[in-house]
Amino acid sequence: METITIAGVLIGSVLGLVIGLVINKITQKNKSSNIIKNAKKTASQRIKGAHKEAESIKKDKILQAKERFIELKAEHEKVIISREKKIGDVEKRIRDKESQLGAELDKNKRLNKEILNKEKDYNYKLEVLDKKEIEVEKVHKRQVEQLEVISGISAEEAKSDLITSLKDEAKTDAMSYVQEILEEAKLTAEQEARKIILNTIQRVGVEQSIENCVSVFNLESDDVKGRIIGREGRNIRAIEAATGVEIIVDDTPEAIILSCFDPVRREVARLSMHNLVTDGRIHPARIEEVVKKTEKQIQQEIVEVGKRTVIDLGIHGLHPELVKTVGRMKFRSSYGQNLLQHSREVANLCALMATELGLNPKIAKRAGLLHDIGKVPDTETELPHALLGMEWAEKYGEKADVCNAIGAHHDEIEMKTLYAPIVQVCDAISGARPGARRQVLDSYIQRLKDLEDLAIGFKGVQKAYAIQAGRELRVLVESSKVTDEKAADLSFSISQKIQNDMTYPGQVKVTVIRETRAVNVAK
Repeated sequence: METITIAGVLIGSVLGLVIGLVINKITQKNKSSNIIKNAKKTASQRIKGAHKEAESIKKDKILQAKERFIELKAEHEKVIISREKKIGDVEKRIRDKESQLGAELDKNKRLNKEILNKEKDYNYKLEVLDKKEIEVEKVHKRQVEQLEVISGISAEEAKSDLITSLKDEAKTDAMSYVQEILEEAKLTAEQEARKIILNTIQRVGVEQSIENCVSVFNLESDDVKGRIIGREGRNIRAIEAATGVEIIVDDTPEAIILSCFDPVRREVARLSMHNLVTDGRIHPARIEEVVKKTEKQIQQEIVEVGKRTVIDLGIHGLHPELVKTVGRMKFRSSYGQNLLQHSREVANLCALMATELGLNPKIAKRAGLLHDIGKVPDTETELPHALLGMEWAEKYGEKADVCNAIGAHHDEIEMKTLYAPIVQVCDAISGARPGARRQVLDSYIQRLKDLEDLAIGFKGVQKAYAIQAGRELRVLVESSKVTDEKAADLSFSISQKIQNDMTYPGQVKVTVIRETRAVNVAK
């Protein structure tokens, strides 16, 4: 009995479990179907919304496209209208030209008719004149025959007597007329010459620039000064020895002064300082390397300056060596006046004056530019700069007119063409402008050059630099030729020669620098 009861409980439990599972399954199925229905409904609503949005976007794009089309059409119509207007203007001008040409043709036809009529009248009058001339000759012959009979002298004898008397009278009148012309020319020649010169000077007005002996090198901050000086001053000594320029470091804020009478050395020092400060590596080996590169750069700049100058002045066919010489003028001065600016001014003055006188302005401009090339020789020479410049011009194929103008502008040789006095006058005009030149500066520079040349004349001297306005002479010697003992003797000998051969204010300190270097290359 108990067994049957347990079995019935088990069966009832199993049936209840099965019924619960079935009811759970049915419930889940109903929930899933409701979720699917809601999802389908939401999806259909979103699809409808997307369709509506797409339609609105489509309509907007179509409207924008239509508006853009209308704008492009309007622009195209404007272009077409402007082109039609231009074409109309061109057609109108062509019609006007045609009408003008037609009027001119009619006028020419009328003129041709008038000319033909006048020609006919002229031929008729010529025929009448010829007939009258024949009649006059006949009457003249009869009158001459009658005069010969009356006077008892032939016509040839009377003619010779008349010619003789007329010759004497004409000579007297001609001499008086020539004398009057000469006196008038003397009175007006000076006035005309002044007029031409003043006209030329007024048409060429230039700013004058006086060459100084110092340059200011600006620094970003005063901290750089210590790096330029270096430990115990080794950097600044290396720069001065390599460039021959005195470097003055004082209390001037953010600036260093470079002092040297030679503009080339001063420019080399300035560019070298700029490269060293920009690079940041400042030590003796780097200084020597930068100075050598800068010297090559200056040589290239000289060529470029010469090319730019001849192009600016419109001078063609100049020899490359003369172009280089013109470029070197930028770094030379004459009595404080920059030589390149002076030569350019003289070239322009010569061209204007030659034009006024009816001469070739190109030849005059060429001679004016080259007239002072003898002032920039590579080596010192005893020949005057005008004759030296003439020799160079002849050597490099310049014309005889140009060479003579160069050599004669200081009266060392005879002037053979009119270009020579023009160059001489224009040189004087350029140098005589107020503030153009300083006589004292040129003599000062010449004294410093003489100091350096005197030292270089001694055996074993490699370089010599005059600094401190000529109060100190630094002499760099070759260590293989001059020993330490000879260096002291050399310093004494140079000082004695300066004392005996030169005139100078104050004292001149002679410093001989001997440096020994041992250089090997690891390969």
